[in-house]
Amino acid sequence: MSQTPPSPPSTRMLHAISVDVEDWFQSTIDARAALSDRFERSTAKVLEAFAAAGVRGTFFVLGLAAEKAPHVVRQIAEAGHEIQSHGYAHRLNYDLAPADFREDVVRARKLLEDLAGREVFGYRAPFFTIDERNLWVLEILAETGHRYDSSIFPLKTSRYGIDGYPPEPQIVTTPLGRRLVEAPVACFDWLGKRRPVGGGGYFRLWPYWVIRKAWRQLESVGRPGVVYFHPYEYDVLDMSAYRVRVGLAQRIHQGLGRRGFPGKIDRLLRDFRFGPMEEVLAPLLRELA
Repeated sequence: MSQTPPSPPSTRMLHAISVDVEDWFQSTIDARAALSDRFERSTAKVLEAFAAAGVRGTFFVLGLAAEKAPHVVRQIAEAGHEIQSHGYAHRLNYDLAPADFREDVVRARKLLEDLAGREVFGYRAPFFTIDERNLWVLEILAETGHRYDSSIFPLKTSRYGIDGYPPEPQIVTTPLGRRLVEAPVACFDWLGKRRPVGGGGYFRLWPYWVIRKAWRQLESVGRPGVVYFHPYEYDVLDMSAYRVRVGLAQRIHQGLGRRGFPGKIDRLLRDFRFGPMEEVLAPLLRELA
């Protein structure tokens, strides 16, 4: 049976690929649980995939993960990838008081800078929990030395997102006049609606032809796409390890499509051109200076 050859890498636009480094059970099921070592092995698989594709990406590392496995942070840095902050404890930001949020991001930033030996100036909120309820978070991020954020989901879901939010990276100005870059994850227009396609569960469930269609649309309108995923999406056995502690519905919701997920990432990296967030956002970041 003949196969269609892969499309050549795009030279028209650089897109951003990012990884939220966390442990699945602790971040998704029980925030009080101790972190397992599964994310360490899965992150190694992601690093291998990026090396095979010759791609540099951005790793938003959770502070708890960095504390448990500082060698993983150093491995990411040594491989030449960008290291930024996923906060410290993977808590829903819109449930935090401003003082608690400030403490969380300052603690994570210092920890990651000490381990990586480089400045940390980007942030992604756990579960994308920056929306209309807590836009004050952007003020604190800018105040604490963060120059970009990639947390506002540009469509409304049951848990997060802002309906109609601009989908392209842009500079935002806070009420106190501070500025930072906001870089929403990718979405595209299809069948009369804005659709999520930036990664995670959406990426697991869409067939690859839809993902490729979305990226071609992004290039046609001149908008770089931001992909996100987690190391645990490279771990097809993660669900079975927690069979007793996690209900069937949650295992199906979180596990569906994992087996084919790495292959979709591999194809996307072949078909289009990807790099770290700081490179994609460089023109906007220079405007902040």
